Amino acid sequence: KRLGLQDPDARYRQRYVDMWSNPDTTRTLMLRSRLMSAMRRYLERHDFVEVETPVLQTQAGGAAAKPFFTHMNALHLDLSLRIAPELYLKRLLVGGMPRVFEVSRNFRNEGLDKSHNPEFTSLEVYQAFGNYETMMELTEGLIRELAQLAASEQGISASAMPFGDLIIDYDKAFEKITYAQLFEKALGFSMGDMDKVRAACEARHFKTKGEDGSAIADIFLVNELFEEVAEKLIDPARPTFVMDYPASLSPLTRPKPGTEQDPVPLADRWDLFIGGMEIGPAYTELNDPDIQAQKFREQLAGVDDEESTFRTFDEDFVNALKVGMPPAGGLGLGMDRLVMLLGNQRTIRDVLPFPMMRPLNQGGANTEPQPE
Repeated sequence: KRLGLQDPDARYRQRYVDMWSNPDTTRTLMLRSRLMSAMRRYLERHDFVEVETPVLQTQAGGAAAKPFFTHMNALHLDLSLRIAPELYLKRLLVGGMPRVFEVSRNFRNEGLDKSHNPEFTSLEVYQAFGNYETMMELTEGLIRELAQLAASEQGISASAMPFGDLIIDYDKAFEKITYAQLFEKALGFSMGDMDKVRAACEARHFKTKGEDGSAIADIFLVNELFEEVAEKLIDPARPTFVMDYPASLSPLTRPKPGTEQDPVPLADRWDLFIGGMEIGPAYTELNDPDIQAQKFREQLAGVDDEESTFRTFDEDFVNALKVGMPPAGGLGLGMDRLVMLLGNQRTIRDVLPFPMMRPLNQGGANTEPQPE
């Protein structure tokens, strides 16, 4: 009788043996393939066109993340591997393609844990004359269809899909709550009350000053409280859209009309949470070149020497906006995490054929990497 590989480290290093000895591994990888195919069919039915954008880029943009660097000998040119395809996809909107999507491999030189791998797969979708509400409708329909496929293959119902100890209902309408509502529910005061924000951070021993002794910007303290306290109130068993994030956290997003003079101006952005994980954001895209240029400058202001090597002002993208990008909605989903949810796998390594592992000759150990 085959017992299969039991040691997790050996399973990931010798996936070919793991697949032979553990049928569940092969079933999970086959499910991943079918979900990716179904996702493409869904988008094509909604008149989206699949495109490809550069993996090697002269400027890493579209996300706040540290890239991997490489060098092109023929042109004597330093390049980075993309952290997100967003800015190139928006250029296609400028060029006249109204509905585009890309299933992209992205690379971020950051940590490893149960929901992060430095090389990962995302889905990005852009729709001319859409907004973050049309992206919400598109996303809910897509995930429900994928859940029904995954449930059918596993002989269960999409209204009662297991994820660890959770039972998630994908047939029911997803929950909606604003960032401000969730913050106030968790903390008991408004996110615009900066005295209470700072006091709450100090009480929790959060860092409130930079290395040079200067005060950390209020909005980053607000968001740290949100991530460490408010997000814990989201029911992991109920897919939930958290809407209307602070504008300062969303530099590529259109400001929410009517909030420009609020203590914390907002942006047309939502993030989707399922199973205790962030699955991805969507936006009403910013298409004003002057505001975009200003936001790029604000991002660059005060960065340290290390950050300045990968945070840049993308002048060509601003020029593209000057040519004219239509109002648009944009969406990004982490496909690896979605496969985890729909395949009931609690670590990203179980849904990747060949996850990143430290080589054995460099001290690789039989342990799960810890979050950084």
